[in-house]
Amino acid sequence: MNLDQALIFGILAATIGLFLWGRLRHDIIALAALLACVMLGLTPSTEAFDGFAQPAVITVAAVLILGYGLQSTGAVEYLAQKILPRDSGPLLSIGALTLLGATLSGFMNNVGAMALLMPIAMQIAKRQELAPGKVLMPLAFGTILGGMTTLIGTPPNLIVADFRRVEMGTPFTMFDFTPVGLSVALAGVIFVVIFGRWLVPHREKHDGENFDTGTYLTEVRIGEEAKLVGLRLREVEELLDKEDAQIAGLVRNDFRVVSPLPGDILRAGDILVIEADPNALGATLTTLGLKLEEAVDTREENSDESDEPEEERAGEAAQDTEAHSTIETTTELTPADPENRKADEDDKKGRSSEDDITLQELVVQGNSLLLDRSATDLQIRSRFGINLLAISRQGHRSIRRLRWTPLGAGDVLLMQGRPEAISMFASEYRCIPLAPRTILIPDQKKAFTAVAIMVGVVLLAATGILPAALAFTLGVLGYMLTKVIPLRKIYDAVDWPIIVLLGALMPLAGAMAETGAADLLARTLLEQVAQGNAVVGLTLILVITMMLSDFMNNAATAAVMCPIALSIAQLLGVNADSYLMAVAIGASCAFLTPIGHQNNTLILGPGGFRFSDYWKLGLPVELIVIAVSIPLLLWIWPL
Repeated sequence: MNLDQALIFGILAATIGLFLWGRLRHDIIALAALLACVMLGLTPSTEAFDGFAQPAVITVAAVLILGYGLQSTGAVEYLAQKILPRDSGPLLSIGALTLLGATLSGFMNNVGAMALLMPIAMQIAKRQELAPGKVLMPLAFGTILGGMTTLIGTPPNLIVADFRRVEMGTPFTMFDFTPVGLSVALAGVIFVVIFGRWLVPHREKHDGENFDTGTYLTEVRIGEEAKLVGLRLREVEELLDKEDAQIAGLVRNDFRVVSPLPGDILRAGDILVIEADPNALGATLTTLGLKLEEAVDTREENSDESDEPEEERAGEAAQDTEAHSTIETTTELTPADPENRKADEDDKKGRSSEDDITLQELVVQGNSLLLDRSATDLQIRSRFGINLLAISRQGHRSIRRLRWTPLGAGDVLLMQGRPEAISMFASEYRCIPLAPRTILIPDQKKAFTAVAIMVGVVLLAATGILPAALAFTLGVLGYMLTKVIPLRKIYDAVDWPIIVLLGALMPLAGAMAETGAADLLARTLLEQVAQGNAVVGLTLILVITMMLSDFMNNAATAAVMCPIALSIAQLLGVNADSYLMAVAIGASCAFLTPIGHQNNTLILGPGGFRFSDYWKLGLPVELIVIAVSIPLLLWIWPL
């Protein structure tokens, strides 16, 4: 082993270690690896950014834009609502949904396909009286499997195809992946649909009612002598932060303000709707000198007075309540002083009535702008007029330190406010609403145009009239000219961290090949494990790739494994295509953990799953992938 090989192995080990650590975003790690290669002389500085000009990177960006067009026009969601069975049993409903997800993933970003179908999956779970996870996990696995069926289905396929172009002269074409990929996908989909009911862990149903927000919402009246009189709302919220509580609403003169402004001045007789843990509620009221008015209760009104101490009543009343789409006020309020009426009328202008307020669950996507930011950082209340009431993370629901809790991918947020305000927030910060939605196509012409352009560019790429990168870039130009997507949103559709990841890792793969590190590692694997057997070597490449993909980004896995697979094939003197196809299949099989693929992360919160829940269904699926793909690879891409 020479110095350059030792250096590249060190960078590779550090890169994989950081991917597995999971504390840094993938694109940051990839950039660090690229710069390390440049500074250590492994990659010429003039070639440092050549990876960003690779066709695979351009194609990924173009496909993301085209997929966003299908999504934003409502074409795919409308199609899903029309073709999915409505009155069938659980098996057929889950099977049709999973098969649709797999099909869509072959031609658009599989994360986008998952995001489109998640609300439908929640509806099916509710209609069939199933735990949401029983529908969500088969759907997530189906969309991952579907991505391996075409060139554009998933970034690893594009990386493998482009690696073949660089090293062997020509890339894989649009449907070269289909014979093996489709067979594996069908086998996997059939398995997860039939056996998912037993292998997916049963977790408590997760919907708005199970957040138990009523448990935490209590109304308190500000008395004449209360020290809060005259304080601004922001000052009170600072006091409540110390008690892990927050203000969820304000009632003044029979008018409810769901998202009161931080600068509002509190008056005697105001009623605050406070969200706090029942065990801490009594101490909160005592600290602030507030009087318990009545806990929020949507089931019945309790007219009997209690002789218990106020602190105990607060906790018990809070525990006896349930969540509801609006907060009910059951008390009579003292009329305000005449001089305050004008101010009250001003307060009412532009604010929603109580009937407009709903509760809505949102799932944080892997590319959401909310990641690692808190409600305080985002100023959710002042900007959107909505409240964050609770967070569910890996099945654990909490309201503690809500305003300061950094949000992560897969978190489920319970939001309160006007539907249009919540929808605007979800769109801006890339969250997926879980509630049923009315499917509307605002412009059918745009929807049909988007579908026609997508079909056209797929045909151009499949027939070889244009290379894939040029064909899909032409499709993006078509979107621009026909304004399928507003021009200002075209580039918002691109998942830029993925683009940076791909562009930065290409030179790393090149450095592995040029320094001989890939050959050295391949020779070691052949001598120590495969013992010179080509079939064992093929299986080894597939298994190693699958293992890495379960814990690190699939595109990064493909970039690392391609030069190793090619070196093993060259040392054995066999067809390299079968080995590269094994990398493509293995990189698309992340079923053991919630961190291997964004679709697994998306269902973590809504399904109430834990980290250890995935392997129970995922391990059999990966074994099926190996059992089906190896014979097919040997047959379709013979050694």
